[in-house]
Parts: sequence; C-alpha cells; structure tokens
Amino acid sequence: MKRRELLAAAATLSSSAALGLLPGCASQALRGTGDLGVVIGRANGTLYLVDTTAQALIGEVPGLGDLSHASVVFSRDGLFAYVFGRDGGLTQVNLLQQRITRRVMQAGNSIGGAISADGTLVAAQNYKPGGVKVFDARTLELLADVPAEYASGKLSRVVGLVDLPGRRFAYSLFDANAIWVTDCSDPKHPKTQKFDNIGRQPYDALVTPNGRHYIAGLFGEDGLAMIDLWAGDCPQVRAAPSPPFEGGKETWGGPAFPCQSKVQRILGGYGKGQEPLPVYKMPHLRGWAVAGRRAYLPAIGRHEVLVVDTDTWAEVGRIPVAGQPVFVMARPDGRQVWVNFAVPDYHRVQVIDTQSQQIVQTLEPGKAVLHMEFTPRGEAVWISSRDDNRVSIIDTQTFATRTRLDVPAPSGIFFTSRAARVGF
Repeated sequence: MKRRELLAAAATLSSSAALGLLPGCASQALRGTGDLGVVIGRANGTLYLVDTTAQALIGEVPGLGDLSHASVVFSRDGLFAYVFGRDGGLTQVNLLQQRITRRVMQAGNSIGGAISADGTLVAAQNYKPGGVKVFDARTLELLADVPAEYASGKLSRVVGLVDLPGRRFAYSLFDANAIWVTDCSDPKHPKTQKFDNIGRQPYDALVTPNGRHYIAGLFGEDGLAMIDLWAGDCPQVRAAPSPPFEGGKETWGGPAFPCQSKVQRILGGYGKGQEPLPVYKMPHLRGWAVAGRRAYLPAIGRHEVLVVDTDTWAEVGRIPVAGQPVFVMARPDGRQVWVNFAVPDYHRVQVIDTQSQQIVQTLEPGKAVLHMEFTPRGEAVWISSRDDNRVSIIDTQTFATRTRLDVPAPSGIFFTSRAARVGF
C-alpha cells in the first residue's frame, strides 16, 4: 500500500475513533461549544449547562458557592466558563466535561469580572477588599493585584469592569468617584491611568461594541460619565497642513501635541426638576444596550428608557416603560430592545421597536424576572424567572413561548457567543 493510502486510512481510523464509531469506543460524539451556555442557580450554588440549539438542559455542575450575584465570561474557544461568585470564588468550568477544573477564593466579596481581548487574562472586580485582581486564564495563577486605594487605608468597591483592546481593563470606583484604566500588557507590572472626580457614585458601566467609549452610570447624581478611549491611543497628532509652496509638495507644519483621554459628562440634567422615585434595584449597564447608532439606557429611579445618539452623545428621546428598568438589552441585529424591571413590576418584560421607538409588546414570563439573554443571532431570548423556578425561551418575532426549562431559582443566563464580543 502506498504511503498516501496508508496516511488516508490512518486519518479515517482516527476520525472514526474520535467520533465514537469504532467497536469498543465511547459512543459520545465530538461537538462544538458555539451553542452552549449556562444558567446560574443562585439558591444552590449550581451551574446549569444548556444547549441553545436543542433548547434543553444538558448537565449541571454543583459546588460553586454563593452565586447570589454571579456573572460569567468565557474562554475564546468557548470551552471554559469563568464564574465569579459573590463570596469571592473564581471558578473555571469545562463545559464539555461538565466539571470544575480550577477554583480559587480570591476575595471576600466579589461582583463580577472580565476576560482580556486575547483571552489570556481573567480579571475580577471586588467589593472586599476593594480592587481588581488579574489571573492567568489557563491556570488561575494570580498575576496582578491592583488595590482600589483612593486615600490612606481606604479601598473603594469596584464596579463596571470591562475588557478593552490591548490587554487593558476599565472599571469604576464607587466610593472614590473615579474611573481607572489598567494596562496589563505586562501583567506582573500593571500600569493604571486614573480619572478622578468623574461624578458621584458610579454604579456600573459599559464599553461600546467598538471598544471606544467607556460610560459609567452615576447613582449619586443625574447623568453619566464618558471617556473616549481612542483619544489616548495616538502618540502624536500634527496640526493642519501648511499650504504647499508653489510647485512643491504639501507639508505638515505646527507643533505636535499628544492625545489625551478625558472624562466628559453626558445627559447631565435628564432628571432636573423632577422628584426622584425610590430605587428598588440598581440598573445594569453593558454594551448590549447599543443598537446601531443609538444607545438605550435605564434611567435610575424613573419609568423611562433614555435614547442617546452615539455620534454626538446627546439625548434624542425618552421611552416611557412599565416600571424602573434594570436590564435594557438590544437584540443582536438592533431591531428590538427588551427591558425588564425592578419590584413591583419584575414579572413584566417589555419590547421596544427601535424604528418607531414604541413599546410593541408586554410579556409576563414569570415571577421575579432577573435576566435575559439572546441567542447568537437573536431569533430567541431566554428569560429567567427566579420565583417560578423556570427559564422561558421566547421567539423574538412572534413573542410566543417556545418552551420552558425547570431550573431552581435561576438568575443570570450566559451564552458562549459572548466570547467574541467586546465588553461581554
């Protein structure tokens, strides 16, 4: 038999063995991870694994500790989920093997995290002790510890942590009224740029899908704080070109000047002159609120969604909604925006049509809606109802419920498609 034929035969045997087609081999076939996801079981410290194509539960991983405010990011290949627990636990879960592969207790009170753009670093934002810790994504070895110290002996709670291009992370310091950007190009020696006096009590933040603008919501006052991160990327910018001399070439004249990122206040007076309502649950900000050239943002303590032009960052509209919005999430194609609410309206979900800027549907998928997650192309949305112990899968065209999954006290829903998106 010729060498080429031998190699072809060997490849066929190897493929058959990998797929479990040979006698004596395991029957489980290889599969990808692109349509996998997880649902947080907040009451029992369990991660429920789901298949978004089959619309089914496929496994569960217990032993993850306090998941009362857990969040998840994914490795670039979608194999590993990194779960940030409220008790400070950081857990690496292999989605195909359906087991915990690594776990560290990295803080006393943690509130989420992010993974670097190149997938090599995992960062956790912490309330206690306040700061950010950066880990090797493969081994969970601690590489950097950045305390959020804003005065002698005072550490701020950290919120709004997002990944940025270039192994950088941006985050907000709730108690220090500040935004920090930490460059982890050399994770053993991180460099942090600090922006102070950005507004009172930044509570959460988003980065736009292109990685350019970091926007922090302010709990202590009306408005938001925004940084144009691209402004600091170019080392030199020259003045306008001088007129060319006759017969000569155009020349650039004038002194060079450095770019500099700075904080800009947007929507500074959207609540001016109005009596604020009690805030029953802090709203969330993330890149999923951007649809096309508009951003849809929850108004704190108000029954409104704010509409902002992302070219000018000026308010261009307000949409009245059923209650105080918590999550305001755009369908992947930007055609719809879905909104859930704080108590007493947290059994409702409303759908905004982004062409007409009108509410086109009000749903009641269950008691205590805590989270929503669109499938990668947006044909369906998964909605968790904690007090009904179920996850509803709803068709985004017809608004019909496709199916329901029984999950004890579900909260966050996270799909592996997030791995390819900035700020998720």
